[in-house]
Amino acid sequence: MTQGNLAGVLIRFSIPLVLSGILQQMYAWADAFIVGNLVGEDALAAIGATTALSNLFVMVITGLTLGVSILAARMYGGGERGESMSRLLTTFVLVLGGVFAVVGVAGSLLTGTMLELIHTPGDILSMSKRYLGIILLGLPFVAIYNVYAAVLRGMGESRAPLYAVLVACLVNVGLDLVLVGPMKMGVQGAAAATVAAQGMMTLFMVVYALKGKGLRPGRKVDRALLKEGALLGMPMAIQSSISSLGSVTLQNFMNGFGSATVAAITTAYRVDTVIMLPVTNLSAGISTVTAQNMGAQKPQRARRGLLVGAGIMTAVAVSLGILVVSIGGDLIAMFGVTRQSADIGRTFFRNIAVFYPVYGLAMSLRGYLEGTGDVFFSSAMGIGALGLRIFLSYALAEAAGWQIIAWAEAASWCAMLGLFLLRFLWKNRNVLRRER
Repeated sequence: MTQGNLAGVLIRFSIPLVLSGILQQMYAWADAFIVGNLVGEDALAAIGATTALSNLFVMVITGLTLGVSILAARMYGGGERGESMSRLLTTFVLVLGGVFAVVGVAGSLLTGTMLELIHTPGDILSMSKRYLGIILLGLPFVAIYNVYAAVLRGMGESRAPLYAVLVACLVNVGLDLVLVGPMKMGVQGAAAATVAAQGMMTLFMVVYALKGKGLRPGRKVDRALLKEGALLGMPMAIQSSISSLGSVTLQNFMNGFGSATVAAITTAYRVDTVIMLPVTNLSAGISTVTAQNMGAQKPQRARRGLLVGAGIMTAVAVSLGILVVSIGGDLIAMFGVTRQSADIGRTFFRNIAVFYPVYGLAMSLRGYLEGTGDVFFSSAMGIGALGLRIFLSYALAEAAGWQIIAWAEAASWCAMLGLFLLRFLWKNRNVLRRER
């Protein structure tokens, strides 16, 4: 990533990540689609109502491993390869794998309390408990997988997650059809299929890293690498956890509009997550290009990477906005929801899609800033944007109804774009002055 055509580098790196992200979302899509059509809308809403809580744990893992990815890219760009990468991998596999094994078991025992705290509707509470209790047992698999993916991504290898998720997706869909269909296990069968697939995905990554890249996990934690990775990862983990807690707050807010709205909006977010994968993964590509070039002492190339990435991002975001307005409502209807829920989801997309380019540009700048190591500012702005979103949701709910869910999120994207742009200009003020 420190040489060659930047547009080509970003596109080649991002495409496998986008494809693996699409396949990874197939876990949730398969659970929701199969359960919605074979069991019913209440079961679909039950799974949707657990999303904010399960994402709370997953986003903490993702935040921590984003720091690992930045550190790996910096080390790799600076010429540190085999043994250094293995030590980095071992350190975070042991620490995060162990921590989230404990967290997963504890969380599984407390699902009822957590779901009641966010006022999960009574008609779906029991099914939500059963689903979430199993899902949380898969957290150590998620942690170990993300560590492997982060180290490989930092090395410029983005194909491995695609292969791993392809295997896992096939396992997940196959087990879903058996456990939810003939075996009549309902939401519990869907959850068990997901955890089994996560285990297969993690196993694949371990074997791939060992055989393909020579990354051999050891038994010793490198405290220096743990500290360095934690300094990069903790701000993003804190931001991710606060964001997820904010999502729990927003889920509580959404629950007040009833089961039809819960089914509609949670399903819309499933679709939105997949639709926006090119944006989030281009941001990851910009971050990795920036970190590798900073490690190789090529800051000018890192800035060019941002400009090229922002151009690609804008074109992609506009195209995605047109796509989701055209077919978003039809995609929601595929999950077996009622016409009322599908219409709510269609309106949601019409409200939010026009702001996709704003989000894309904000994510471009965020990727660059995180690649330079400016993770504290990035995390602080993410928390601030969430706070704005929650405030607007509650303050304007009476006037706007459920549609404030989309409008408040769009307002938070606009705020992030403005603040990230100001930060970029400030950090590069001397360079920009010389270039003028």
